[in-house]
Amino acid sequence: MGIGVSVFLIAIGAILAFAVDVSVSGLDLATIGVILMVVGVIGLITSMVIFGRSGFGGRRTVVTDSYVEDTPAGRRTDVY
Repeated sequence: MGIGVSVFLIAIGAILAFAVDVSVSGLDLATIGVILMVVGVIGLITSMVIFGRSGFGGRRTVVTDSYVEDTPAGRRTDVY
């Protein structure tokens, strides 16, 4: 679930929970709205954690060169 779907679920849940005043037999629309908002928040947090790790730019590579008396001694590559 992406960020857009999460925000959509939060919006639909808020509309059902706070703005709709219709009685449906066997369904409580306010409860369904709260459930949709909770699922949307969980999806939003999950999306932010997943996108926060790799970032929107993808991986970052850091290359560090070591020198001993002006001669390259080795190279270390770290991929995050």
